[in-house]
Amino acid sequence: MRPWFLLVVLLSAPLAGCLEGPRVSGVQDGEEGPLVLPEWAVGDWWLYTFVTPEFGEDSARLVVAEGLDDDAVWMLGISSEREALRHAVLNHNPFLGRVTMDALSVYENGDPQPVFAFPMSSGDAWSFTLLGQEWSASIASSSTTSARVVAFSEDGHALDYVFDGSAGFLRSLTWVDDDGVERLRMGLMDAGGGYEGDVHFLRATDLYAEVFQNSDVEVRDTFLDSGHPSGVGFDVLVWYIDASIAGGGSGSLVLKDHTSGTALSRAWGSGSTERGAVGSIPSASGEYQLISHVQGGGSSVELRVAGAIVQQWSLS
Repeated sequence: MRPWFLLVVLLSAPLAGCLEGPRVSGVQDGEEGPLVLPEWAVGDWWLYTFVTPEFGEDSARLVVAEGLDDDAVWMLGISSEREALRHAVLNHNPFLGRVTMDALSVYENGDPQPVFAFPMSSGDAWSFTLLGQEWSASIASSSTTSARVVAFSEDGHALDYVFDGSAGFLRSLTWVDDDGVERLRMGLMDAGGGYEGDVHFLRATDLYAEVFQNSDVEVRDTFLDSGHPSGVGFDVLVWYIDASIAGGGSGSLVLKDHTSGTALSRAWGSGSTERGAVGSIPSASGEYQLISHVQGGGSSVELRVAGAIVQQWSLS
């Protein structure tokens, strides 16, 4: 039995039947039959932990922020603005943003992907695209309140996830790549309805990612502030920095827009660190110039930049 399968079983078992979320009406736990599409409402929410090898563990409360009847989609956002920024630039939450009302399909590259196939019955099989992979999926087991899906890609990746009808959304998800590395693990911690407060979503596109290491010379690079698939200009650029400077070393990073204005600037001294910093700067369409200088054996500075269209809701 594969380790990733054991992990999903262990993650899923404590959560079964203990969550208060949108419920499937008219059925009892464990009753035989297909799992049908749950009923969502604005204000429904799910609290998840996310674990990735690059960025460790964080958490996010996903909230149904709006139902767009004309587009037949729900809008899922995050209750924390900082987490919205973080997820926009790190890209490890595929379930943010638009979700179709008819099948809870999520969007990738502008197209809805049938990650679920309601009504969900054991043995059903289908395909979809997610996380940059083409998946062949099948339902390994199901009841009126739960369904477990396993999926494999031609590149040798594996997905294993459980939909919880009692909570109305995912209970757990694990993605393992072709080298056996667990790329993403999601676990549902709590769920409910009637959320009140601000909800955020940044519809983002990756613009730049690089790791700078010890060098005797200044490194210069450029990227364009453009390219969202919708054709709409970005509201902000979201940045992520992870820096570690060795003893006796130093580091600096300057980002300038096309007007030569300094949009972002950092300097690090000997032995300093800046772990997982995230923030945003106003978008100024055009070319950006990056200047970086990192010295000291073992020193490194990672920079990621994404362009984002900002959406926000206030629920009461």
